[in-house]
Amino acid sequence: MTGSTPTARELLGIAVEVAREAADTAARMRAEGVSVAATKSTATDVVTAADRAVERQVVAALRAARPGDVVYGEEYGGAEAGADGVRWIVDPIDGTVNYLYGLPYCAVSLAAEVDGRVVAGVVRNVATGEEWTATAGGGAWRDGQRLRCSTETELGQALVATGFGYDAGRRRHQARVVAELIGDVRDIRRMGAAALDLCLAAEGRLDAYYEKGLAAWDLAAGGLVAEEAGLRVTGLNGRPAGPDLVIAAPPALFAPLHTRLAALDASGGP
Repeated sequence: MTGSTPTARELLGIAVEVAREAADTAARMRAEGVSVAATKSTATDVVTAADRAVERQVVAALRAARPGDVVYGEEYGGAEAGADGVRWIVDPIDGTVNYLYGLPYCAVSLAAEVDGRVVAGVVRNVATGEEWTATAGGGAWRDGQRLRCSTETELGQALVATGFGYDAGRRRHQARVVAELIGDVRDIRRMGAAALDLCLAAEGRLDAYYEKGLAAWDLAAGGLVAEEAGLRVTGLNGRPAGPDLVIAAPPALFAPLHTRLAALDASGGP
């Protein structure tokens, strides 16, 4: 495929193979014991040796399969934006704190972007082996089953997931938003891995999801899965989904959730 324009299905095939091998490595390293290798934005924003090893493995595998492509990863960076052709976006372990503590809610997330548009993505739970995939226009899938988002129409009956940043000021603001929102929904879940939250929303195991502070590697694959399952994935007030805010909700829930989050200044704070 090198030197030609790949199809989304071809890119997904590569992504799935690479993500499965990466998840196997992450699971093996967790079984062998894991420790903090470094911190990033705060002392609680940890990087493990496995994060780095898995990303190196993913980059090497992608370069072997498609040497002309570029890669953008959480740990080692790369082409941040504007790349022509294919750009791969990788989160080697989404939910690193869960991984560190042995909680079974962490994943390898890998997406392929062509000329600035995400066209294929896979999210694989390291602990359980659950795997979600999507291609642009080709639907979202898990274990051969096409995914459809929740059909819930009442915000008061919606189970909504969210997440918190590592900066203390941001967390306080996010906590205030949750404290106000929780009375307007069925309940709130905070499980600690954005890519998996988006995938669970894609299959209706959550009704909706929102979070401030997501990077490209948090959103790319899971966001495509969510969109292909019928969720609206966007930011506030017509802005695209991104660091300011991501809202992923079924059409019937999107407007009331968006209105409430806007009123609560969910994209505000540090």
